[in-house]
Amino acid sequence: MAPMKIPSGFQPFRHDRVLLELLHDSYKMRGKLPEPTVCPGCGAVYHAGRWQWMPAPEKAHQHTCPACHRMQDQYPAGYVFIKGDFFAAHRDEILRLVQHQETREKAEHPLQRIMGVENLEDGVLVTTTDIHLARGLGEALRHAYQGNLEIHFHPEESLLRVSWER
Repeated sequence: MAPMKIPSGFQPFRHDRVLLELLHDSYKMRGKLPEPTVCPGCGAVYHAGRWQWMPAPEKAHQHTCPACHRMQDQYPAGYVFIKGDFFAAHRDEILRLVQHQETREKAEHPLQRIMGVENLEDGVLVTTTDIHLARGLGEALRHAYQGNLEIHFHPEESLLRVSWER
């Protein structure tokens, strides 16, 4: 068997080189925090390389978590637009589903939170601190009520826009 010919412009992958970040997210931490670290805003603890809900250890370092940082700056990572005649008729029920989904996700992932719910002329806008929560809210709505779900990701801004309508 003849050796594979590598096309011009390609180079073998080297494991000893640092790869440059493809997406820039100013809210993503650049390195690990000293352990344990506690967020003074929400009380989440950075332990074992991630933010967790647990009792704050004594003499823990203080550092604002990315979710609290986004909330202070009022800079959401996810936007969920909920609209339509079905939403107008079942508004309270649908918003309870959204709150329940956030509670479930936040219990396991402290950085996934709803920042706010804003009333619009034809529906509501839910803003989130994490793109995964925004997607999860949209999928929960589609799973529970069907309808039309559109998801658009903007990689340069690390921003997710979700629109659900029925």
